[in-house]
Amino acid sequence: MSDMSTIERTITVHWRHQVHFTEEVFDPANALLGEVLTDGHPAPFGRVVKVLVVLDEALALRRPELARMIEAYFAAHEGTLKLVVSPVLMVGGEAVKNAYFRVSEIHALIDRHHIDRHSFVIGVGGGALLDMVGLAAATAHRGVRHVRIPTTTLAQDDSGVGVKNGINAFGKKNFVGTFAPPFAVLNDFNLLATLEPRDKRSGFVEAVKVACIRDAGFFIWMEQQADALARFEAGPMKRLIRRCAELHMNHIATGGDPFEMGSARPLDFGHWAAHKLEQLSEYRLRHGEAVAVGIALDVIYARLQGFLSEAGAERVLSLLERLGFELYAQELQHEDETGQLRVVTGLEEFREHLGGALTITLLREIGQGFEVHDMDLTVVTRAITDLRRRHLQRDGILIRAQI
Repeated sequence: MSDMSTIERTITVHWRHQVHFTEEVFDPANALLGEVLTDGHPAPFGRVVKVLVVLDEALALRRPELARMIEAYFAAHEGTLKLVVSPVLMVGGEAVKNAYFRVSEIHALIDRHHIDRHSFVIGVGGGALLDMVGLAAATAHRGVRHVRIPTTTLAQDDSGVGVKNGINAFGKKNFVGTFAPPFAVLNDFNLLATLEPRDKRSGFVEAVKVACIRDAGFFIWMEQQADALARFEAGPMKRLIRRCAELHMNHIATGGDPFEMGSARPLDFGHWAAHKLEQLSEYRLRHGEAVAVGIALDVIYARLQGFLSEAGAERVLSLLERLGFELYAQELQHEDETGQLRVVTGLEEFREHLGGALTITLLREIGQGFEVHDMDLTVVTRAITDLRRRHLQRDGILIRAQI
């Protein structure tokens, strides 16, 4: 009977992951969006392709013409595309990920307008909105086709080109979510024009992160272009976004674990502390700002442990500062009732989110990451102290310079 007790097969699933770079994506003369939605073929069953668009409310307020442009695009392609309702405005930023009811609202719209698995849900906004919209699309009908149109630097070069969707729950980042690659990502650089400086800057840190662990040449280029990037010059920003997106996609496609079934997540270098800092700050810190602090913390930790040279650590810290990031946050020194630093509980939350053993990516040198499976809390505390000292010294220099 033992020969009859088990049937086992290996199932292989292939995904096409496409990221397009364009400008004026909603100009009726720009055929890219229509070509992506029809995928070069007539719609199934001889009908037009139905589309539901969810638009970041803050972006719509900054650019009141955008919703009209979206409607005009679909009106110009009414023979092949159908916008089932005017763009649906939803709050963006981390607030949209802190409650499930937004997902339910999109589910209701998908049901009301008969969006099926041959239709599309398009998210237009920053990474948090795209995470939430992606979760709704991935869970309606067990998966509706989803297109992302990221409108922040961070979403265009990192979160928007990934394969994750999720919302926060139980005080933890992305506790509820799915792995579901988008049908396509359309990066329109012009959609970044109205961002505040801190939001334009946020995506730079993910480029520093991936260069640190994957591409020393890219890191050197950012050092050379740091002043131009800090001024938000278009040419260097476009190159940074494209190369950062490419490195992230390369890892997803060739790293051997696109849906993170194992315990290693090298692309989360600097993130164990960042996720906890976001929560402790009640999301006063943007994700990119928290990641900058998290990278700085792990870089100093690696230096103190003798993994990374002092010169290498200083290059990373200096580049982050030249790009405009603060490397210290007061939340690093928040304590619980026992006197333990609250940020270190992020290590256990990170391990639990990964499953299995704790796996943290650190640096041996710029361009070469490696993994450790424990963190010495005494050394973490020393690293926090070093970061605070650097912050105070830097502030002192700036104050004296102003005087």
